[in-house]
Amino acid sequence: MIGALLYLQVQSLRNRLRVRVRRLKKPKYLAGALVGAAYCYFFFFRNLLAGRRGAALVEYNSAPETMALFELLGALVLLVMVLSAWFFPHERAALVFSEAEMAFLFPAPVTRKTLIHFKLLRSQAAILLTTLLLTLVTRRFGGGGTAWIRAAGWWVVLSTLNLHTLGASFARTRLLEHGISNWRRRIIVLSGAALLLLAALLWLHHTIRPPEASDLESLKAIKYYVRRTLESGPAAYVLFPFRLVVRPYLAPDGGAFLLAVVPALALLLAHYFWAARSDVAFEEASLALAQKRAEIVASVRAGHWHGAAAKKTKKRAPFGLRSTGSPAVAFLWKNLISAGQAFSLRTWLFLAFFAICVGGPIGATQHGHGWVMPTVGIVTAILGAYSLFLGPAILRQDLRQDLANADVLKMYPLRGWQVVLGELLAPAAILTGVQWCLLLLSVTMFSRLPEGDTIPLANRLSIGAGAAIIAPMLNLISLVIPNASVLLFPAWVQIGREHVGGIEVIGQRLIFMLGSVLVFAFALLPAGVLFGLVFFLANLFVGVIVAVPLAAAVATTVLAAEAILAIWWMGRLFERFDVSAEPAA
Repeated sequence: MIGALLYLQVQSLRNRLRVRVRRLKKPKYLAGALVGAAYCYFFFFRNLLAGRRGAALVEYNSAPETMALFELLGALVLLVMVLSAWFFPHERAALVFSEAEMAFLFPAPVTRKTLIHFKLLRSQAAILLTTLLLTLVTRRFGGGGTAWIRAAGWWVVLSTLNLHTLGASFARTRLLEHGISNWRRRIIVLSGAALLLLAALLWLHHTIRPPEASDLESLKAIKYYVRRTLESGPAAYVLFPFRLVVRPYLAPDGGAFLLAVVPALALLLAHYFWAARSDVAFEEASLALAQKRAEIVASVRAGHWHGAAAKKTKKRAPFGLRSTGSPAVAFLWKNLISAGQAFSLRTWLFLAFFAICVGGPIGATQHGHGWVMPTVGIVTAILGAYSLFLGPAILRQDLRQDLANADVLKMYPLRGWQVVLGELLAPAAILTGVQWCLLLLSVTMFSRLPEGDTIPLANRLSIGAGAAIIAPMLNLISLVIPNASVLLFPAWVQIGREHVGGIEVIGQRLIFMLGSVLVFAFALLPAGVLFGLVFFLANLFVGVIVAVPLAAAVATTVLAAEAILAIWWMGRLFERFDVSAEPAA
């Protein structure tokens, strides 16, 4: 029976590959595959095969104290994930099967143990793919250790975690059958975790002094204090089995890996026997899960992302919509509902309040040459800059989502530019809210340079005000580019909500990302020139405090004019857009 199930997996994988290869007959997929393959080679495989590394980085990452710290932190992460598997889930054990697999396998004369083996066998495909990706990423950015050690280490970690999650689901179901409810189980797990944490804190209180200012002055001091904390007392015993799982990945050579992998494999086999020998009924829960997944897939393909869940829970509107008013506001209202409750006004007000009340006092009380607050300020500023490029790729509540329903949109008694403007407002508003919160945090906490020089509050407020003024128009311009692309090249852009994967899709996105960056830079050129000119003149007469917001306001006016022209042009494109004339994606 295992041979038949293995044959089923091999044939399914072969058919998926065959479909991917057939897609390469279309030029858009072929060009994307070539670009994606080149990107993967130069970014990952070239370094993996050549094995080139900076000597300082290898020496730093291979230091015993650094490896010990990484092992402890990895063990701590695994502990949190294991506790989450026992605390958060509330449903019974359900193995993921498709409806076709359930129709053939459940009535067949196979045991539950065989079905569990089929689930474990199929999960290995995803684990091996994830192992490859993580090996490439960590080899690209990491230090010591060869590629095969990293790959084997990742496989041990992921396989052990997968088996523990499966075994925990069976154990939770068994507890439910014995009358122990989900909340009683959660109370037990939380109480046990709280007792362990209390014991660790009491041990630290009596054996290790509390952290002082000297322990936080440098990264090396912080690493030393964290390592001492996690290597002593009850924490050392609790983290020991998790350290065994992480240790093979951090082995510096083959000999150390062989010594570390033996206890890790013993834990892996223990988890396997635990999961494989669990005699728990999971057929009904698996059937319900398969039906739910089928409903979600069908709703996604139909353009309803939230699927059946939307029928059970009614979403709260972001604001009250009047019966009369601007059509663009109605589109904004609709797309904000589609974005979810995380982007409500209440969320943004809470984040702004947190940034002011927490970041302000912390930034104002910094003394000396501390690096923590400058680092937080710099990181938030970098995240705000990155959001200009990553935000439009993540937030798709615009024409890229709704153009699949272009036949419905064109029936509205609206001009094309009104539809385009309304579709752009929601992602622009969300991005602006994120950036303003990041600006508040950066302005309040970036009170000192890493060298120790103080940044006056007036300068921070001036730069923050200038960035806040120009941010909405920058976001609008960055969103105009992908939405214009979907109107010009609809066959080359993913339309709708269904996600498509593959190396060819990665290549397509890289092509459009490069084109978007070039167009964005060209659009910023006039505004940048005027910003520099106005700032230079204003700085001579009124000083830098006023010059930055004034120059930002002038640049914003130029960007607004560009956005108006672009939206008008996109409206003309939308009015002439014919869905039936476009080739299938």
